[in-house]
Amino acid sequence: MRSYGDPCGVARGLDVIGERWALLVVRDLLLGPKRFNDLHAGLPGVSPNVLNQRLRELTEHGIVQRRDLPPPARVRLYELTDRGRSLEPVLLHLGRWGSQAPTTPDGALGIDSILLSIKASFDPVRATGSGCVYELCIDADTYCVEVTDDSLHISRDTAPRPPDATLVTTLDTLRAISDHRITLAAASDSGSLHLDGAEHAKQGLTGLLLATFDPSPHATDVPRR
Repeated sequence: MRSYGDPCGVARGLDVIGERWALLVVRDLLLGPKRFNDLHAGLPGVSPNVLNQRLRELTEHGIVQRRDLPPPARVRLYELTDRGRSLEPVLLHLGRWGSQAPTTPDGALGIDSILLSIKASFDPVRATGSGCVYELCIDADTYCVEVTDDSLHISRDTAPRPPDATLVTTLDTLRAISDHRITLAAASDSGSLHLDGAEHAKQGLTGLLLATFDPSPHATDVPRR
């Protein structure tokens, strides 16, 4: 890898994660491990060779590690190390900063980007539902959302206990909501989104989504099922 040859911490950090696609690989591993094919599917603009190279470089620098599942699975996973996970605040801040850019590319948002935008938008002062555990079923994948007094944790996993509320929908529907082509309430009314659970938990989960997809203070379209 090329180096800036500059002892500044910014330059030294860019020596590790400054190559094209490197930070996006880290982004797509923040919610949990992925197989190579799943990583490649989430980064449609990268070639398999370049992705292999970035994974190798990130592994050499202690950002990513490989883990092989035992038989009968025989699956190789890529996951972040502790050092790699420490990049999360940097990426969330970069995402907030980048979302203010005046133009938006035509590409579709991936599920990791959508869920990380929920995390980036989390405001512990305004949020409700502390102590709640939510489960999001997006197409064939399941994600766990855990809310505490001051943080929000999202992982590519099932909930550790029966969830307080569950949301079932498709990635296409989430994209339509995030692009303001449909409201949360309209998606619920049409049956393309289902929200179940205790009323206070549904209100809390809805608040998280509205803070991300409709940040205006008057957003009130709370779907009820």
